[in-house]
Amino acid sequence: MEKLSFIPLGGLGEIGKNMALLEYGNHAVMIDAGLMFPDDRHPGVDYIIPDFNFLAEKPGYLLGVLLTHGHEDHIGAVPYLLQKLNVPIYGTKLTLGFVKAKLEEFKLPQEPQLIEADPKKPITLGDFLIEFIRVTHSIVDGCGLAITTPRGVVVH
Repeated sequence: MEKLSFIPLGGLGEIGKNMALLEYGNHAVMIDAGLMFPDDRHPGVDYIIPDFNFLAEKPGYLLGVLLTHGHEDHIGAVPYLLQKLNVPIYGTKLTLGFVKAKLEEFKLPQEPQLIEADPKKPITLGDFLIEFIRVTHSIVDGCGLAITTPRGVVVH
C-alpha cells in the first residue's frame, strides 16, 4: 500500500495562500488555490501566491483542484495555476462563478475545465473519492471535503 501525504503549500500560520496537496502514490489532488494580500513588509507587491512551479515538471501528477469556497485566499491563485497546468477545477456553482469572473482578466493557453461539484454526488479522481460537504461559512456555497483514499478518509 502506498503512502498518503498531506503537503501544505501555503495557508499555515498565516491568513491567505490556502493551498495543499493530498498525495497518494504518484498522484495528488490540490485543496484550494489561494493568494495572500501583502502588508507593509511587501512594498510594490500586489499579491503573494504559493510556489507551485514544481507541478509543471510532473505531468499527470495533479489530478484536479478542489475549491472549498469563493474567498480570494482560497481561489485567487487559480488563474496563475491554469497558466502553467491544464487541470480540472472543481467547486460549487457560486465558487466557480467567482473563478470565471477572475479568469476573464487572463489569457490562458487552453480553455479551463471548470466542473461544478454536486454535494450529493461524489467525484472520483484516481484513487481519491471526493465528497463535497456543505458547511456554514461567511460566504455562501462553501463546502468541506471528505476524501476517501486506500489509506483512510481525510476530512478537510
